Amino acid sequence: MTSEVKRVIAPTAAAPAVPTGSTSPNSGFIKNNLREYGMLISLVAIMVLFQVLTDGTLMRPLNLTNLLLQNSYIVIMALGMLLVIVAGHIDLSVGSVCGFIGALAAVLMVQFDWHFIPTTIVCLVAGGAIGAAQGWFVAYFRIPSFIVTLAGMLVFKGLSLALLAGQSVGPFPETFQRLSSGFIPDVIGGETIRTTSVVLGVVAAAAMMFFALRGRAGLAKHGMAQEPYAFFLVKNLFFAGVVLFLSYLLASYKGLPNVLIVMTVLIVAYDFVTNRMTIGRRIYAMGGNEKAARLSGVKTQRLAFLTFVNMGVLAALAGLVFAARLNTATPKAGLGFELDVIAACFIGGASASGGVGKVMGAVIGAFVMGVMNNGMSILGIGIDYQQVIKGLVLLAAVFIDVYNKNK
Repeated sequence: MTSEVKRVIAPTAAAPAVPTGSTSPNSGFIKNNLREYGMLISLVAIMVLFQVLTDGTLMRPLNLTNLLLQNSYIVIMALGMLLVIVAGHIDLSVGSVCGFIGALAAVLMVQFDWHFIPTTIVCLVAGGAIGAAQGWFVAYFRIPSFIVTLAGMLVFKGLSLALLAGQSVGPFPETFQRLSSGFIPDVIGGETIRTTSVVLGVVAAAAMMFFALRGRAGLAKHGMAQEPYAFFLVKNLFFAGVVLFLSYLLASYKGLPNVLIVMTVLIVAYDFVTNRMTIGRRIYAMGGNEKAARLSGVKTQRLAFLTFVNMGVLAALAGLVFAARLNTATPKAGLGFELDVIAACFIGGASASGGVGKVMGAVIGAFVMGVMNNGMSILGIGIDYQQVIKGLVLLAAVFIDVYNKNK
């Protein structure tokens, strides 16, 4: 048995060979990471394009705040969807679950006068239970995730309609609305600029540089491959500059939104899990070659189950954020969200066959979709052509992924 396991695992565990035709480490690094940097460059190019076409409206503090609020629930769900896709599955029910949880929160807080804290806990637990139910069928009964979550999409659409009795329910208590529409209080105090938000932006930029330098030093200490110093420096200075610039713009309006803090904490946490923790590495191994991962001792069924539980919790959190932003729960809430979430992951570099994808890629993909939606709306482009353009962008992203893999 031991020899059989070694024969299966050995090909997947081998380190990739360095191309013999590479003339320099920089060219090899660019070639191997073209998709990652290409998406970042694409996001910047799209933002510059719409900034010019909208005569500077895109990057105004008010519109920038709305852009963050409008895409917060997409980013939150994209983090969970990334793990599901990396594991080799798909979840079509996230939009319906998001709408159902918002309806549940409305019934508990508006009709039964529950406090928002126990309501939030119940809703998150309900989301986890929904994910567990779907994950159980996928992981242990081997039913394709496409079928299970398609059924879930229909079920929770119907339950949302039944729970709300076909009507909108609201408004929510003001304390709950702050989850999505609230801002970080200006403790320091500034006349025209929210000084606290600027300080937090400076701290965040400094922390990014510190941990990036620390991570690079750790790689060098253990003799591991790392990106060329020029790329490392430019990339991290760029991100730090973006953080400072955005924090200044937001501080000139109302400051940093509460939901931005929630998103940042989740992005950092999921980036740490996928890059630093064993469970994250095992999810990638399972998505890359489930049989090899199982033979090497990875409990693939439990991992698949947990990815759906995680997706359910994040869909519930997104449902709460979306409901708080609208200040009401409607039967049509969450309609089409699953398409934007899945598109964000694929545009951000996730592979349709599993095993490939990064957290920051999914976040970038989500904001690519968000900036396109926002920019086209400002330009007055109809929803019909917006759908056409987004569909073509998604198709192009998947085509590039498949083309590079075949090549």
